[in-house]
Amino acid sequence: MKLGLGFHRYQISRDNFRFARQAGCTNVVVHLVERLREGLPPGTDEFCLGMTRARGIVWSFEELAAVKKLAHDEGLQLEAIENIDPSFWSDILLDGPRKQQQLESLKGLLRSMGRLRIPILGYNFSLAGVWGRVQGPFARGGATVPAFQPNHPLQDQPLQHGLLNNIVYDTAAPRGAIANVSREELWQRLADFLKALVPVAESEGVRLAAHPDDPPVPMLRQTPRLLHQPEHFEQLLSLAPSPANALEFCAGTIQEMSGADVYEAADRYSRQHAIAYVHCRNVVGKAPDYREVFIDEGDMDVSRLLRVLHRNGFDGVVIPDHTPQMTCAAPWHAGMAHALGYLQAVLKAL
Repeated sequence: MKLGLGFHRYQISRDNFRFARQAGCTNVVVHLVERLREGLPPGTDEFCLGMTRARGIVWSFEELAAVKKLAHDEGLQLEAIENIDPSFWSDILLDGPRKQQQLESLKGLLRSMGRLRIPILGYNFSLAGVWGRVQGPFARGGATVPAFQPNHPLQDQPLQHGLLNNIVYDTAAPRGAIANVSREELWQRLADFLKALVPVAESEGVRLAAHPDDPPVPMLRQTPRLLHQPEHFEQLLSLAPSPANALEFCAGTIQEMSGADVYEAADRYSRQHAIAYVHCRNVVGKAPDYREVFIDEGDMDVSRLLRVLHRNGFDGVVIPDHTPQMTCAAPWHAGMAHALGYLQAVLKAL
């Protein structure tokens, strides 16, 4: 297994890539979605992360090549592009009139990734995204982390037009809530997405990697969630059987799932060689009431999890997707350094 680190777009820099290499990483995962806080339409709630700058223009070959070169110059491999800008696939998610056009644009993105040998595109097929998490001093020593708690006053509010995955993608969208969609309809939209893109991904040597729903609850903002239990991964994989149809195995999210056994899920899907890469963080509690914590203090035995993956021959990248914000001049860097050191020690002991 290889150790990696994930960066949001605003974090992509030579210094941060150098930090990753100094901490022992060999690979990086990047989020290229750019979120602007200025100019948000009225009525957006506290869980809106911002507004996309992309406006439907899919990342170019040159843009991807520049990020890959920056990583390579610091001794790192670019393992994955993580998350699709909502303006790139709004009509795929909502079954709108531009669906086929957007599918063709994403095929172009996969071809660019294939030319550059970027092996993974991570995505989250969700309408409401990660809406509902709050930040607080919930980890050891009062470190700041996300938590999800039941009965938030906004939890059942409908999703508004122009907003997907916590991001405003259309400031000119009509006011009001999106149309209701059944679970069966949303599964069909996911099937359409996979059947269109998996053959292209396979021919380009790229794997599409699905992230489970976080928070893993059946409904959020009056929209269904498709991947809120480990057995749902089987249904996703069966929609388009191929090595290019894979999982972004988020161990913390699976640990949060009510009744789920994260070790059994890791064993099942690594034996199928269905895991493209791994997010590794720790949590206390189960949905709908859980909080994130330091990697060494939660309900999950991370060393046991990685032993299961190692036993089944998983040799992909493991990244700490979130970490507590530590009390110092560089809260994010300190939290990541702690998690990376822990993961590196466990990986060396395997």
